[in-house]
Amino acid sequence: MSFGQPFFKKGKQMETREIGKSGIRTNAIGLGCWAIGGGSWWGDNDDQMSIDTIHRAVDLGITWIDTARVYGFGHSEEVVGKALKGLRRDSVIISTKCALQWRNSEGEYHFSRDGHNVYRNLTPASIRKDLELSLTGMGLDYVDILFTHWQCREYGLVPVAETMGELIRMKQEGEIRAIGASNVDIRVLQDYVDVGQLDVIQEKLSILDRKPEATLLPFCEEHGISLQTYSPIEQGLLSGKIADDYIPAGGSVRDGKFWWKQENIPKVNQMLRGWADLTEKYNCTLTNLAVKWNSMLSPNIHVLCGARKISQIEDSARSLDIPMTQEDFLRMKHDADTLIAAMS
Repeated sequence: MSFGQPFFKKGKQMETREIGKSGIRTNAIGLGCWAIGGGSWWGDNDDQMSIDTIHRAVDLGITWIDTARVYGFGHSEEVVGKALKGLRRDSVIISTKCALQWRNSEGEYHFSRDGHNVYRNLTPASIRKDLELSLTGMGLDYVDILFTHWQCREYGLVPVAETMGELIRMKQEGEIRAIGASNVDIRVLQDYVDVGQLDVIQEKLSILDRKPEATLLPFCEEHGISLQTYSPIEQGLLSGKIADDYIPAGGSVRDGKFWWKQENIPKVNQMLRGWADLTEKYNCTLTNLAVKWNSMLSPNIHVLCGARKISQIEDSARSLDIPMTQEDFLRMKHDADTLIAAMS
């Protein structure tokens, strides 16, 4: 198989950042495909619209497409696979995730949804099977990055050395190009690094939720590991399009989340209204501000922006063009810190 570098077919080339030490370079925004999976997390989707959105992302220079086996229980990967049929394989960076399985009850119980019981299983045999199913689902013979999706709650239940050893074998065999881990703490992250080259971790990070900033991000910067941040606009809340009286549907992805509680939404909206001069100054949306702010935290960061409509990815794609000053970056941080402190 041939591993080419991504090219930009129609859109202008954006700033690129290397993914860890993998030699793979891509722009600082990726397309997240969780919502494309639909199901009770996100509701029904128009799959053709999702495919069109992926194609539009690539046209705009957004070439990192991130999915997972569990998104829609295989449906997201299926849609991504259909979209890839209209693209040159070396025009995109494809990442998916292993270690969440619902084939059997082996592993740690994680959750139940849409008639499936999902288990965290990081054993070599299970993650090997996960990759096999992902490759089949997307019609591929390799993925660029394979993440372990969730780590064992019981530390050491499956030693990281065993999991990492299998990932390294997959890399040597040419089925993956780079190794990633998602939802890690600093102890587990150190375990990965002790065994071999980890190129990227994926963690939730927004201006309102900056847990990785204190420990994980400095570790990544020291060890040449990229941080791909997800939910940079808090699943839509930071877009400024959510009414003060909005109530998430029961069982939806927003249901029960701290910032989506009915009493918190108006407080977030008040902060966002205070940035009206910034959206005017940069001729941009609040989404653009949130994504740009995220990317400015570190040159090691790649921001993952979810989209299932063309308009959404077109909006996100404009974010890195904003010439945000350090003064405005710090002002936004101060405003968010003030809100966070008031809520604690």
